Amino acid sequence: MKFTTRFNPKLYELLQGYNKQRFIKDLGAGLTVSVVALPLAMAFAIASGLKPEAGLFTAIIAGFLISLFSGSRVQIGGPAGAFIVIVYGIVEQYGTGGLLLATFMSGIVLWVMGFLRMGVLIKFIPIAVIIGFTNGIAVLIGLSQIKDFLGLTIDGKVPAEFFALLETLWHALPSWNGQAIFISIFSLGLIVAWQKIMSRKVSLSAETGVLPRVSGSLALIPGSIVALILATILVQLFGMNVETIGSRFGGIPQGLPELTVPIFSWSAIKGLFMPAVTLAVLGAIESLLCARVADSMIRDKHDSNQELLAQGFANMVVPFFGGMPATGTIARTVTNIKNGGNSPIAGMVHSVGLLLVVLIAAPLAQYIPLPALSAILMFVAWNMGEWREFARLKSFRMPYRIVLLSVFVLTVVMDLTVAVEVGIFLACFVFIYRVSNLSAAEEWRLPENINQPGIRAYRLTGAIFFGAVKLIDDLQIKPPEKALILDFSGVIYVDTSGGDSLEELLELYQDKGIDILVCGLRRQPHDMLTRSGWLRKLGKNNVFSNINDLENHLRQMT
Repeated sequence: MKFTTRFNPKLYELLQGYNKQRFIKDLGAGLTVSVVALPLAMAFAIASGLKPEAGLFTAIIAGFLISLFSGSRVQIGGPAGAFIVIVYGIVEQYGTGGLLLATFMSGIVLWVMGFLRMGVLIKFIPIAVIIGFTNGIAVLIGLSQIKDFLGLTIDGKVPAEFFALLETLWHALPSWNGQAIFISIFSLGLIVAWQKIMSRKVSLSAETGVLPRVSGSLALIPGSIVALILATILVQLFGMNVETIGSRFGGIPQGLPELTVPIFSWSAIKGLFMPAVTLAVLGAIESLLCARVADSMIRDKHDSNQELLAQGFANMVVPFFGGMPATGTIARTVTNIKNGGNSPIAGMVHSVGLLLVVLIAAPLAQYIPLPALSAILMFVAWNMGEWREFARLKSFRMPYRIVLLSVFVLTVVMDLTVAVEVGIFLACFVFIYRVSNLSAAEEWRLPENINQPGIRAYRLTGAIFFGAVKLIDDLQIKPPEKALILDFSGVIYVDTSGGDSLEELLELYQDKGIDILVCGLRRQPHDMLTRSGWLRKLGKNNVFSNINDLENHLRQMT
């Protein structure tokens, strides 16, 4: 088995035949995505306990690298809402330096996953686990924004732990700020209304042809940027008493990020190992799910291993510039596709566009009100969750409900890492239980012309593994007098535990002078029982390729 993967970014494949027309489309799509990414990058960073420029630098640097080396034609990378809860917890416990180290370590894990061709393994994570932790993260994002949404006054940092967070918010409720609430509700309402109205305009233009070029309509402007601009104007025009980026963070530096070297120490690496693995796994899931969504929209096929290599490389580089974890983002990728993006050039343009904003318009960011950013994140959290799945739970079997709800509750109340671990454990347990129920040893009667006293025959089906060895153990209770026939034609897999159980059965029967006749062995069971020496001990005269050969042997015995 080959573990290495070839390094083949989509950009290299698509440069052949690339022309001016395609570049114009990528240019327009990339600039549009940069407008969408601007408020999100700052909001994700602030919600994670970081300065807004951390999100911007991540979108610029990691976004550029992900597009440059991506295994998808249209993937847009950058900071994502799914990381907020984990990043906030890391910053609170280990500080910003710990986050930089954890991000670098997660990049190494992602790169190794891509190098070992593990991209396909992400598909084996049960959908109930994915939906459970996605909805849980969405709830936590919403809770984390209540402080700025209501304009609450809280001394010190807001705790990350669920019950402590609820207690802190409850005690701070009397300090609500009416002007902040107005800006929050105004921004959220404007985003929702803008999305509905503009989506109808796009649909109408597609049906009537009134606006044959969607790129020339207002539908290109995202509601988040409209809400951000109008909310900023309102706050400055009427001198509202609400927190802004300037009042809390002192604004955004106008220039390129400084080189920052994470502090490497063995104790920090040990403490951050599990958070780094969680960041890597979550980043892999997010990016590959995003790539699959993009594939369905553009009818292309991404290279999952190359995508992991790109994500890993970006996350190894961005900590040296004070950034945060990055991954593929569905909202920005879909925006890219709908606006004509057709190659990784669009993602690189999006990063360059954000860089120009930082270099030219950074001083204006100090006036952005934090309640408007909290409203944007509230909208992101709502769209992020698969809330309909809760209503559909009654149509699924109990194990699916238990897994989904367990992961959801544990994500909200305890920790994302624990939630995913428990969810995967429960899903594996349910899978083992179901497969073991599909495995059976059914007694069957031989044809009259070959049926003999003292011979019993069984048809084995399913898998003989550690969860289903009982069906072999049951054959030891009442052994036949003369011979036992085992039809393996329905057995698809035998593991070491199953082989040990068969070994015990063979020893018991040989001690009693009872023959075991085997037929219909498939490739995997045959290889397994050959390596264990079971077939050698059984004897080649007792092994038959199919039922017909076995019946011919029994006729000779009559």
